[in-house]
Amino acid sequence: MSETASPLAGIPPVSVPKEKSRQKGRLERLWRVWRRKTLTLREGQLFLLLAVIIGLFSGLIVVCFRVAIEWTRFWLLGSSMEPSRLRVLLAPTIAGFGVALLVLFIFKRSRGSGVNQTKAAVFIFDGYVPFRTVVGKFLTCALAIGSGQSLGPEDPSLQMGAGIASTLGRGLHLSRDKQRLLAPIGAAAGLAAAFNAPISAVIFVIEEIIGTWSGGVLGAVILAAISSVVVMREFLGSAPMFRVPAMEFQRPIELVGYAVLGVISGVASVGFLKFIAYIRPRLRDLPRWTHYIQPAAAGLLIGIIGIWLPQVMGSGYPIIDQALHDQFIWHMLLLLGLFKILATGISFVSGAPGGMFAPTLFIGAMLGGAVGGFEHLLLHRPTESVAAFALVGMGTFFAGFLRVPITSVFMVLEVSGHYSMIVPTIIANMIAYFISRKYQKVPLFDFLARQDGFFLPSIEEMREHTALRVEDAMRPGSGIVFREDHLADLFREAETTAAPQLLLWQQEGGWRLLSRDEVRALKPGDNNPPEIPSKGPVPQLYPDQHLDEALRVIGEWPIVPVVNRANLEKVEGVLSVDDILRKYRIS
Repeated sequence: MSETASPLAGIPPVSVPKEKSRQKGRLERLWRVWRRKTLTLREGQLFLLLAVIIGLFSGLIVVCFRVAIEWTRFWLLGSSMEPSRLRVLLAPTIAGFGVALLVLFIFKRSRGSGVNQTKAAVFIFDGYVPFRTVVGKFLTCALAIGSGQSLGPEDPSLQMGAGIASTLGRGLHLSRDKQRLLAPIGAAAGLAAAFNAPISAVIFVIEEIIGTWSGGVLGAVILAAISSVVVMREFLGSAPMFRVPAMEFQRPIELVGYAVLGVISGVASVGFLKFIAYIRPRLRDLPRWTHYIQPAAAGLLIGIIGIWLPQVMGSGYPIIDQALHDQFIWHMLLLLGLFKILATGISFVSGAPGGMFAPTLFIGAMLGGAVGGFEHLLLHRPTESVAAFALVGMGTFFAGFLRVPITSVFMVLEVSGHYSMIVPTIIANMIAYFISRKYQKVPLFDFLARQDGFFLPSIEEMREHTALRVEDAMRPGSGIVFREDHLADLFREAETTAAPQLLLWQQEGGWRLLSRDEVRALKPGDNNPPEIPSKGPVPQLYPDQHLDEALRVIGEWPIVPVVNRANLEKVEGVLSVDDILRKYRIS
């Protein structure tokens, strides 16, 4: 039997697997394109939403952190306002040994306050703060502060907020530039929740960590700070950190007392800074085995001080509140302030993790209250003056020690909710700040970073640096700049000038660049301005612009005019790249 030919004979078979493979490849390419566009959209338009999320998580962890500190204090020192002497001695000592083991073996990045580490993350490590550091900072600082070490929770909260932001940024695979911005955003959120002061947190992060008021960064920082404070207030209440009694600044003669407070706070802050700068590197250079016992030894010394002055242990916020309500005599306040400097210095240089914000406020309140109490006895001022001096003293010592004068003013206003003492606060703060700058050249966080091997940009030096401007480098435009209605001057100058390039102002075409040879080639009788599209319009500068900005404007142009902002046809001078480089070399 003959075989019947198939109707599909001669038609090549379809390769189904190959077709599916091609379709799969196209889908994968489309997916990659869509994902890339989506991520770009997410980074560009949803960055502010991410800042809010960072603030929410930072607020939650700060609430848990404060609860952990109180819980640790309850279990180690008991619920009594005056713990037994044995507990006062043993709690910080044993806890200090435990903290040393955790820091040296498990959480090696948890040492220190956290501010200069966060700053290093921004400028060196592309915003990278490992989440392990967040966990380590939480545990070690809760143990150290809760056991009585004279440190505070604000600086660690700042670093924990930065760590949370960094973790979220890495999880979303954001670009390197965006991840660099996330660390200060998280830092502001953590500090705002710890202080219950969003404005102060934003200003501190900009004043000390970022150093710039960029609009894009500022909006995200503000959103993160506000959202974290909202979370904190939902759990812990919205009342200011301190209950400040009624007070009022009445007569200008009262400023003399606040000026004296500024001098005392400035001198005390310089002494405190030099103590840390001298002792800390020497303890770090001791044999490694001593690092296991340094926090324990510091805890023992603080416990010994705490037997007679238990108020110096821990952050000391309740004691600040008592000082604001005139519950101590002036020489007791002075004693508490001086021994708090000693206790805080011992805790910090030993390597125990914790912050300097709370102790700084404590010291300032005690010194301010002592000055106010002494003035009350000497001049028979009303008792409200003691609280006023204590409040102003908080910001004054803060400004002298941490060298953030703007933050210190807003911090006093926010933590107290009191705006009547802003003039004395500003005056005393500035006096303390200038004394500190005069006798301690390097600010606290800068020399801490240098001792740790990081050479970070000094925000204070950036603030004080005098920027060079265009008017400092420009030269006169005579013989170089001409107008189209004075072409005769242009032709005459081209025959004698040594300048290879000339500038011509055209009413319609703006500034045009002509070479000397091109001008000589033109007919002197030609009344029409030369048209050279390839060499114009030339950009223009203004005398007050910074030279670094001028470099970007000049680009490849050999010379550009510097004009008056009120009259663009009025030339103040001319500028070239060589003029800029010459000014930088001689400055």
